[in-house]
Amino acid sequence: MMSLLIPGPTAPGNDIDVYLQPLIEELKELWEKGVVTYDASTKETFRLYASILWTINDFPTYGNLSGWSTKGRYAFPCCNMDTWSSWLLNGGKFSYMRSHRFLPHDHSWRNNAKNFDSNKEKLSAPKPLSGDDIIEQYQHFDQVSIYNCLS
Repeated sequence: MMSLLIPGPTAPGNDIDVYLQPLIEELKELWEKGVVTYDASTKETFRLYASILWTINDFPTYGNLSGWSTKGRYAFPCCNMDTWSSWLLNGGKFSYMRSHRFLPHDHSWRNNAKNFDSNKEKLSAPKPLSGDDIIEQYQHFDQVSIYNCLS
């Protein structure tokens, strides 16, 4: 099953949960209880369980779905609070540097200061967050209860 939303000038934005609520309810049922399904090849019924494997979306939609702001100083969810950003005084916006820290430590681009930000890259990629790390971060928001989101 594929659900497709193509946003226009009146895109749901942060209210996307209203549009996704029926899909979320069905996915919860498919994960927890399953549904009885008929297999035509064996002429038998079985209980089918399902989950989302992945989503494909643009970066602003990624922000809406994840609840992470994809703008400003900490725009990249994969880097979290370890996003390396700097404010461009003349450009009036943030610039995100140090992306070559995701390369292997022996990669030649790590020493290519001239074509990047005039620095040789010595940092490692940020440590991916675990589910416990994310729940810990959500504990600091009064308006969000992670347990309400999961139930």
